[in-house]
Amino acid sequence: MQYNDYDSPWKDILENYFLEFLDFFFPEVGNAIDRNNNYEFLDKEFQQVVKEAEHGRKLTDKLVKVWQNGNEVWLLVHIEIQSFRDSDFAKRMFVYNYRIFDRYDRPVVSLALLTDNNRKWRPNSFEYGLWGSRTAIQFPVAKLMDWHERRNELEKSTNPFAVCTLAQLKAHDTANSPDDRRQWKLRLIRRLYEKGYARQDILNIFRFIDWIMMLPKKLEENFWQELRQYEEEKKMQYITSVERIGIEKG
Repeated sequence: MQYNDYDSPWKDILENYFLEFLDFFFPEVGNAIDRNNNYEFLDKEFQQVVKEAEHGRKLTDKLVKVWQNGNEVWLLVHIEIQSFRDSDFAKRMFVYNYRIFDRYDRPVVSLALLTDNNRKWRPNSFEYGLWGSRTAIQFPVAKLMDWHERRNELEKSTNPFAVCTLAQLKAHDTANSPDDRRQWKLRLIRRLYEKGYARQDILNIFRFIDWIMMLPKKLEENFWQELRQYEEEKKMQYITSVERIGIEKG
């Protein structure tokens, strides 16, 4: 049992918790931007850049306009979420970076989050050159597999991406063990309640976990029964039948 469509839930949760994303995976960038100025997702602009590039997939990335601490200059942060090994990945980062720079004439910071389960695959640069000419890009990379042996840290953290990271890692670990996945799925969601997340945060993160940790139909029914029983015990009915239907359709 294997599920590979992991990009969409990562992009959705990124839009809800962009600053938390930077704080968790790229703290140097998170500390450098001006949080007093609003950031802005530039989806339409980025899709036009990608369309012109005609390179790779066209629906997997995010482009965000932020402000730099202490300056009136704005930056573009280009984020790649990659869930499988791709030999053209570094080249695609290079192409998107220079095309964004060419269109906006602004510094472009390219960041890569690698959600695949290959420990050795860590593309972080691309270059080419001939006869003394050299063109290159190097970009920071966050690798989820680096957190695999740090589960205690993830469980203690209140950052939403600690939960998301643990969910993704357990999705990989339980790919061939559906019942283990069901148990971990319930455990992760129960921790959302125990940590005192607000209702909307629980719903947002729940949708991520529910998508990442898909179950066979019978186990999914068992999972919902256990979750409903837990909510009744805690007197916290957050996920209603209407919301469940919406999540399933999504």
